[in-house]
Amino acid sequence: MAHVLVVDDSSTMREIVASFLSKNGFEVAIATDGRDGLLKLQTDPGIRLVLSDINMPHMDGLTMAEKIRNDLGNRDVRIVMLTTEDNPNMRARGKAIGVTGWIVKPFRGDAVLGPFRKFCDMA
Repeated sequence: MAHVLVVDDSSTMREIVASFLSKNGFEVAIATDGRDGLLKLQTDPGIRLVLSDINMPHMDGLTMAEKIRNDLGNRDVRIVMLTTEDNPNMRARGKAIGVTGWIVKPFRGDAVLGPFRKFCDMA
């Protein structure tokens, strides 16, 4: 079972983030867009943290987060947006949906290891 689900339509970004997290003790699953992310979350109850881009085909990250909270009723999983978007309105929408955090790319993994471990009960 995965602790972290990385959702990004960029295969390069998925690989960078997944590789970094794996090397630091996380079990990682990947998804190619929000729709794929929802399916992975439904089939893997071990996921504790979702790291998601916003701008993706088929389903964007904020819509996926909204569906995680409302359609799946999942309030336990932490959702962190990992995106180039730094728009205050998008951040406000994310907060209203129940997004836990917001990281603006580029990804600087060392800075987030502590909080991510706590999210995944690995502290």
